[in-house]
Amino acid sequence: MAAAASLSVMVLLCLAAVVSAQLSATFYSRSCPRALATIKSAVTAAVAQEPRMGASLLRLHFHDCFVQGCDASVLLNDTATFTGEQTANPNVGSIRGFSVVDNIKAQVEAVCPGVVSCADILAVAARDSVVALGGPSWRVLLGRRDSTTASLSLANSDLPAPSLDLANLTAAFAKKRLSRTDLVALSGAHTIGLSQCKNFRAHIYNDTNVNAAFATLRKANCPAASGNGDGNLAPLDTATSVAFDNAYYTNLMAQSGLLHSDQQLFNGGATDGLVRTYASTPTRFNRDFAEAMIRMGNISPLTGTQGQIRRACSKVN
Repeated sequence: MAAAASLSVMVLLCLAAVVSAQLSATFYSRSCPRALATIKSAVTAAVAQEPRMGASLLRLHFHDCFVQGCDASVLLNDTATFTGEQTANPNVGSIRGFSVVDNIKAQVEAVCPGVVSCADILAVAARDSVVALGGPSWRVLLGRRDSTTASLSLANSDLPAPSLDLANLTAAFAKKRLSRTDLVALSGAHTIGLSQCKNFRAHIYNDTNVNAAFATLRKANCPAASGNGDGNLAPLDTATSVAFDNAYYTNLMAQSGLLHSDQQLFNGGATDGLVRTYASTPTRFNRDFAEAMIRMGNISPLTGTQGQIRRACSKVN
């Protein structure tokens, strides 16, 4: 049994290595050498115009990769043959920035038509958004292709909900072959962006592991009754929603995480130590976040002749 288990692990590691090998940081060096500069310029301009857009573009990449892999399925509009992912419970009112992605795609298509996938655009835009807001950079592996389908059911089942406890968060990430360290590091993306009242209402009214003053502050814009002010927004980071730093972890240590799932990372469990490390050592957080983003970007990409290179990100060719 032990030998069989070891063999299974080796097979999985080999498959993961093959997937990584199919993606390359230099994938467009010859076919579209201006691709990365074009994406960066468009992202920088969009974030300068609306800093919140940085968090939105980062979130699109995450919500894409956790459903069917990093294949730009989240960008597909509903059609007569399938219902896309944008109306899934975790996505409604949470994902945005589609027009920015469309603009980036149009600029890239003008430079080199039919070459750069929407999935790769999301991956690069996520990195460039983090950098534009003061966060770390990393070499994005490229070569993903775009899916021709999307899945409402998988979006509802696979995207981690803000109500999850640590065990279920860990399981949701493990399902995507991401570690507990990846979970804590990637959650640091909540140092930017906003969340809706409906996502944090239960935490500030019902949980006991929440700072009283923080809860009172958030209750002012989030009524207790469900349906009242559901869409009201609050910053995920109490310090600032437009600066990528490690303040998120300091907030957790002060029991000021906005979401139930946030505060679960510092609640007397196995991830407390890592939260302390990231709160005290921003360089370690930056390193682990960048490495986790690369691993997340490797979730089940379509490569080679799989999928297609969409001409417009919102619809199949």
